[in-house]
Amino acid sequence: MIPQTTPAALKTRLDSAAGTPEDAPFLLDVREPWEFEYCKIEGSVLIPLGQLPQRAGELPEDREIVVICHHGNRSMHAAGFLQQRFGLNVTNLQGGVAAWASDVDPTMKQY
Repeated sequence: MIPQTTPAALKTRLDSAAGTPEDAPFLLDVREPWEFEYCKIEGSVLIPLGQLPQRAGELPEDREIVVICHHGNRSMHAAGFLQQRFGLNVTNLQGGVAAWASDVDPTMKQY
């Protein structure tokens, strides 16, 4: 089972790790480039879902990875893949960037 985190809980964790970025989770965005360009969570890294099998080696093995998409569905699939195939420590962001915009950053553009 893939653990999940809420946008508010992730924001709290990111804020508390502000002085020590190595303590913060790695933010992996699996949306398409046009979606990422439109809006993103600061500090997130884009690897589109379709490229994930070829680019998984770019991900840290020693940090928690919070996987992000628009509403949380693609990221849940990506997290499952990364956990099963590579044994990575993954967490899904519930509700994706849409929930982040609603719950944490109301200035974020939405689509």
